[in-house]
Amino acid sequence: MTAPVIKSPTSCDSCQKPATLRCPTCMKLDISAGSHFCSQDCFKAAWAQHKAVHKTQAAAVANGSVKAFNPWPTFKYSGSMRPVYPLSARRTVPAHIGRPDYAVDGRPLSEMRIRGSTKIEVLTAAEIEKMRVTSRISREVLNEGAKAIKVGATTDEIDRVVHEACIERDAYPSPLNYHGFPKSCCTSVNEVICHGIPDSYEIQDGDLVNLDVSCMYDGFHGDLNETYCVGNVDAAGRKLVATTRRCLDTAIAAVKPGMLYRDVGNIVQKIAHADGFSVVRTYCGHGINQYFHAPPNVPHYARNKAVGVMKPGHTFTIEPMISEGTWHDQQWPDGWTVTTLDGKRSAQFEETLLVTETGVEVLSKNF
Repeated sequence: MTAPVIKSPTSCDSCQKPATLRCPTCMKLDISAGSHFCSQDCFKAAWAQHKAVHKTQAAAVANGSVKAFNPWPTFKYSGSMRPVYPLSARRTVPAHIGRPDYAVDGRPLSEMRIRGSTKIEVLTAAEIEKMRVTSRISREVLNEGAKAIKVGATTDEIDRVVHEACIERDAYPSPLNYHGFPKSCCTSVNEVICHGIPDSYEIQDGDLVNLDVSCMYDGFHGDLNETYCVGNVDAAGRKLVATTRRCLDTAIAAVKPGMLYRDVGNIVQKIAHADGFSVVRTYCGHGINQYFHAPPNVPHYARNKAVGVMKPGHTFTIEPMISEGTWHDQQWPDGWTVTTLDGKRSAQFEETLLVTETGVEVLSKNF
């Protein structure tokens, strides 16, 4: 666990020296007392006793003695969505389930070692079969989570369903503790483009809800997401969702050996712009295999500079994010949640793909 730097120094709650760190879990649970430390070493040394504070606060939330709140009331949000804190306690994964290198401390060391590389892995037949299995599991988990999306349900409840569906299949929910991400899936509603953190937000009639699920099984990751129309979504919202799905499906249909990864963006942008929508540029598709995120990068906008040529044995995602207004985005203070800069809605769909000798296999396809 890594504590983020805070701007206003105070005294370390362990040794009383000047403190510039604060426990990230305390920040999420709105715990002030006992949450400040002078160094990572001091924080780690105090962890065995300190973590009990989190359990006490989580219990208070559960019995209703702590009310929901917006942790950043002065932040200039672009739309109507707000975080609803405190977050529920981090969900646990049984010891018998295989886990990635970041499961304990949040640091994906294996990915960090290949940062900057443009080498795209060509998987063996045995590795491709493992990708088929984990992608199928990821699809099953997504479908289970989708059943929980309804008016009145909280996004945290969706996270619980997704987490339990992973555990039932002996799979690790890939987002959990990836660079410190606190939940087992991403739930992005309306103007939230991606990386929404499940919390106590209650889904409303007319919402667009994106559910992003990733699972690790037998050392390999699968990744997919879909956007769901909840209740009475207006015609413009349904058009946005339909266009986004068409952007993905058309791009997938073009995948074959010899295609340039940069050409995916030309296909997506042409469709999105024709329907009056924009394409988010900050986030893109990615290689996926033993690594949650690996080369290549797969941008969804035209005239990008992505590196690489598709070859049989490549596994990667295409996941266009299409917005009603501007393509520009902003990030919330949680360091994850990304929204459109103008507060207008966004939609996304994603599949995990395999380049074959003759074309493409959608590993995460619905069944």
